[in-house]
Amino acid sequence: MLALNKPLDAPRALRRVGWGLVTIAGLAVVGSCSFDAPARPVMGYENNDQSCDDGLDNDRDGMIDCEDPDCLYTSSHCGEIVPAYPNFRVENKHALCIDKVDNDSDGQFDCGDRKCQAIAEVCCSMEFTNERCSDGIDNDQNGYVDCKDFGCKLGIFVTVCDEFSPDACNDGKDNDEDGKTDCAEKACQKYSNCKPASEPEDTLEKCKDRIDNNGNGFVDCADFGCSKSPDPVIKKYCEDNPAPKENTYELCTDGKDNDGTGKYFDCNDNGCKELNDPKFDKYCADRAEETLEACKDGKDNDGNGYIDCEDFSCTGSPDIEAVEYCESIGENTFDKCKDGIDNDGNGYIDCQDNSCREAKDLGARLACQESVGDANAQCSDGKDNDKDGFIDCADWDCAWNPDVTVCKGKTKPCQ
Repeated sequence: MLALNKPLDAPRALRRVGWGLVTIAGLAVVGSCSFDAPARPVMGYENNDQSCDDGLDNDRDGMIDCEDPDCLYTSSHCGEIVPAYPNFRVENKHALCIDKVDNDSDGQFDCGDRKCQAIAEVCCSMEFTNERCSDGIDNDQNGYVDCKDFGCKLGIFVTVCDEFSPDACNDGKDNDEDGKTDCAEKACQKYSNCKPASEPEDTLEKCKDRIDNNGNGFVDCADFGCSKSPDPVIKKYCEDNPAPKENTYELCTDGKDNDGTGKYFDCNDNGCKELNDPKFDKYCADRAEETLEACKDGKDNDGNGYIDCEDFSCTGSPDIEAVEYCESIGENTFDKCKDGIDNDGNGYIDCQDNSCREAKDLGARLACQESVGDANAQCSDGKDNDKDGFIDCADWDCAWNPDVTVCKGKTKPCQ
């Protein structure tokens, strides 16, 4: 059921006493939540208690009764129930997330509460399959269509919005709608179609173009293909234009790959590491990616190609604050491994992320037990393997996992 956050300004004026409870009866007139009905129905109205409780999609917009935002505005049937006495229970269980009560009194109830949105079985999102995420329809009527909707973009079993597979990285589309297409996406650059064509470094032109043509990490005369070429013209050129060395303080602190190794320079270049110069050692120590500040500034401080917590210098830092920070943003707890969010920003969500499946925290691993390994066996054994309160095909992990066949033909959550 889709629910509306309760207004914070004047709900008491709209409440009427009933049998031991109070209900919101007039959501249509509350401030910014006001609803202007169209001049005429598109395909019939869904705007009163009767039409919002008849099991029909009266206005033919794909949403029935309380799933339809129209009913939240125009029907008291779908409003919030306010108990006579607050119960102060955390709103993080399925039963508490579908009871129309703001159990934890935080101003949000049911699907309006973030803690409920993290439980897939509550069905707060209606865009969660490849079909719904590629049909051009705003299925949950939240203003975002298909891959622009986080339900699709972050969906565990949604692949049409991924830019992480060889096919998606070579289809000419911005599948995840982040403004980057194919090889412009960092996650795509590991695939062959996004890597520069490998050509032998064996002509005079290629040995002086400052390009690592064969992709072996060495440029021009730093490459044996040039410096030891059987072509006397190329060999003579490299003798007259030898690859510069990266072996002085000036060259090792200029931010350039002076010796043409293509991958390493300055503090990461072996030639520089052999300087044995205290001044240079201090220069590199000041730029080490191992302090809390350096591990959260979004910069590749040490120039090794890895930023912040992607860098082992941060996750293995002697600075305990830096390590704790990286652990805090990691995808490594039960909640983070079930929330449909790429918490650590590495391109993998929840149980797709090895940090969940291989987490030190037992709870994080339990979050993934019902959707990995022999999923068909775990989804038909009558056990709540991931300890989330749902068993076998009643569990979102089983019901919507395309690799699980034992749940086909059975009623699924949100179906």
